[in-house]
Amino acid sequence: MFFRIWLLIQEFWHDMKTQKTRAFLTTFSVAWGTLSVILLLAFGEGLEHQMVNGQLNNGDRIIRVYGGTTSIVHQGLPKGRDINLRAEDADLLKRSIPEIDLVSPAYGQRVPVEFQGNSTTAGYIVGANPAFETLRRMYPVAGGRFLNVTDVEQKRRVVFLGNEIAKRLFGEQEPIGQRIDIGGYPFKVVGVMPHKFQNSMSNGPDNLRVVIPFTTFESIWPRRGVWYLAVKPRNVKQNMEVRARITEVLGSKYRFAGTDDRAVSYWDQIENEEEMRKVFKGIQIFMAVVGGMTLFIAGVGIANIMYVVVKERTREIGVKRAIGAKRRHIVAAFVMESFLVTGLGGLLGTIGALTIIGIVSLLPLSESQATEMLGTPTFSPGIALFTILVLVSIGLFAGIYPARRAARIEPVEALRYE
Repeated sequence: MFFRIWLLIQEFWHDMKTQKTRAFLTTFSVAWGTLSVILLLAFGEGLEHQMVNGQLNNGDRIIRVYGGTTSIVHQGLPKGRDINLRAEDADLLKRSIPEIDLVSPAYGQRVPVEFQGNSTTAGYIVGANPAFETLRRMYPVAGGRFLNVTDVEQKRRVVFLGNEIAKRLFGEQEPIGQRIDIGGYPFKVVGVMPHKFQNSMSNGPDNLRVVIPFTTFESIWPRRGVWYLAVKPRNVKQNMEVRARITEVLGSKYRFAGTDDRAVSYWDQIENEEEMRKVFKGIQIFMAVVGGMTLFIAGVGIANIMYVVVKERTREIGVKRAIGAKRRHIVAAFVMESFLVTGLGGLLGTIGALTIIGIVSLLPLSESQATEMLGTPTFSPGIALFTILVLVSIGLFAGIYPARRAARIEPVEALRYE
């Protein structure tokens, strides 16, 4: 068996050498199609990962709960009542709903921020608790920290800065440990967030965010309601159950109907992520079809070449049939040749695509470049499997019909062929 395969490979290599131009063009068409398929899917997957990651950087699979206005008369109370959520509601939800993992209140206000009277900028101040670090992926750079429980309990005037607002205030200076004035009140910088990409945001990106303990926020800027409550379920698949329980608990406290969808509203990052993944799955399928059609055209070219090869080798086929070669041997020879052409082209195309992906991955892209949105192209096992399946299908398609035509040639007619 091995010897027979080796003979077929030798025969294929001889044909490649005798018909160099034809072999080159055929192999190149497959290589180009393979390269197109892999690059389309790799860049599509990189874009999907970057866009989903950019959305998660605005809320790591969290549910935002906003107060609203009642639209249903309930327990004798009129509709049109404002529901102003409070910071203590975060603890209430955590105690009442076991399915909740993390929760934080979030106050918000735009306030001028100043450093030593030399640099002033406008920042969006957020009052939150330590869970906000995980909920919003606001992790500190080395040497700094986020807010902690003691900061909240003691109403400390400490602040965590986004990287962009830190640059505007301090330039090349080290921010951590410095004192800044927020709305005329002194605060100590305890941490700075590294740059992160966001494609979804509210009142500006986190790179321009200024975060302080929510208790400190309340003491300086007293107000009745919070901006929103950030809630993270223990299991993302239970997001709708958690939302229903939140409505039930808050409805009981603020006395509004559980069916009143205007009393509180939700911005569900879990739901948004699922929708985005569906959109990009459709884009990936479209790209796969486009790339597959490119390879299919290459397969048509291989099939045409194989028909020409069958015609050129008619006498050779007749000799083989006359000395006892069976039809399946003839079929196997031509199918093997088709697979070898497809495989060689596929291998070269894959190497070329991986080289391009590697080069693009190493390119130094600055934070300000629009190319940040494109992400890094990714060659995944799924892309590899899809490419292999397409190449195998093309090999069969391009080889089986010419091979069957060759096998139907009668020895006597073949030997007479000029």
